[in-house]
Amino acid sequence: MLRTRVIPCLLLRNSGLVKTTKFKNPSYVGDPINTVRIYNEKEVDELIFLDITATPERKEPQFKLISEIAVECFMPFAYGGGIRCLEDISRVFSLGAEKITLNSYSFENPDFIRQAADQFGSQSIVVSIDVRRRFWGKYEVYTNGGRRATGLDPVQYAQRVERLGAGEILLTSIDRDGTFEGYDIELVKQVTSKVKIPVIVCGGAGKIEDFGEAVKKGGASAVAAGSMVVYQGKHRAVLINFPSREELDRVVG
Repeated sequence: MLRTRVIPCLLLRNSGLVKTTKFKNPSYVGDPINTVRIYNEKEVDELIFLDITATPERKEPQFKLISEIAVECFMPFAYGGGIRCLEDISRVFSLGAEKITLNSYSFENPDFIRQAADQFGSQSIVVSIDVRRRFWGKYEVYTNGGRRATGLDPVQYAQRVERLGAGEILLTSIDRDGTFEGYDIELVKQVTSKVKIPVIVCGGAGKIEDFGEAVKKGGASAVAAGSMVVYQGKHRAVLINFPSREELDRVVG
C-alpha cells in the first residue's frame, strides 16, 4: 500500500518564507534554501512552494529562486505563483520543479489547465482551490490570495478542473489557515467524494492526528501543513520541524 504523502506547504514573499493566518498578516519565518536543507535531513516526501505576492503584484515566477531550490532539494517539489503561459511552465520544469500549481490565472482562463495538461501531462499539473465558509454555512471558492470571491461552489469547481485535465487538487481552507484547529473535514469530504483525482488538503493542521483524520475521515490522498512544520509552541517560536516517519506511520500509514 502506498503511504500517505505529508507535504510542507511553504509560502514565498519576495526571497523569504512567510506564514499567514487566514491568508493575512504574513510573518517572516526564514530563508527558503536553509529550510530546504533541513527538510532534506528530515526526509520529507515532497514540498510545495507558493509565491503569495505574484498574483496581486503581477510578477512572473521567481525563476532564479526556483533554480536555487532545485539545486539543494533532494525531494520533488511543486511551484506556484505568477505562471501565466506555457513558456512559464516549461521554464519552471527545466529548472527542476516536478509540478506546477495553478490558481487565480487558471480560474480566469480555464482552458489554460487543458493546454498545460495536454503539453506537460496531467500528473504535473496541480490546481489550487482556496475556500472560505460564508456566514450562511455554504462554501465558496476565492482567488487572488483570498481577496476575490468567485461565487462558485468548491465541489463544482473541483469537478470542472478535473474535467479540464488537472492531475491533483490542492484544497485549502482559508478559515483554518494558520489556526492549528485541524482540517475542515466537512469540506474535504464534500470534494473528495465527487472527484477521482488526488486531493491534497491544507489549512489547519496542528498535530499529527489531524493528518490521519483528513485521510481516514475526509478521504484525502495527501496532507499539507504550514504552521505546524515551521512553528513550535503556543508562542509560535520559529523552528523548522517535521514528524518522524514512525510517528506518521502510526496515524496515516
